[in-house]
Amino acid sequence: QVRLVESGGGLVQPGGSLRLSCAASGIIFSTTDMGWYRQAPGKQRELVASITGGGTTNYADSAKGRFTISRDNGKSTVDLQMNTLNSEDTAVYYCNAYYFFTNLWGQGTQVTVSS
Repeated sequence: QVRLVESGGGLVQPGGSLRLSCAASGIIFSTTDMGWYRQAPGKQRELVASITGGGTTNYADSAKGRFTISRDNGKSTVDLQMNTLNSEDTAVYYCNAYYFFTNLWGQGTQVTVSS
């Protein structure tokens, strides 16, 4: 059974940091491209950052310089370190695995940036 379980969301003040983590099971993690997406109220889901099985990363313009995606193939986890958060980062963040031409999703974790 494939599972992607996110953790680490919450409420943070503007300028603060959060680290999201996604634990994957039921897939061959080391060769699977992984990503973090987010969806704000009334908006479409958008890519935040991705990382290939080989470790190549890609970031949305809004995430460049502030967010860092990383993976631990031994633990089957992918993390998103988010710094200098602002209100526009408020959204539900979803872990994604592109596995055998199929997008797999976690249940999402809420990130709220507010004073």
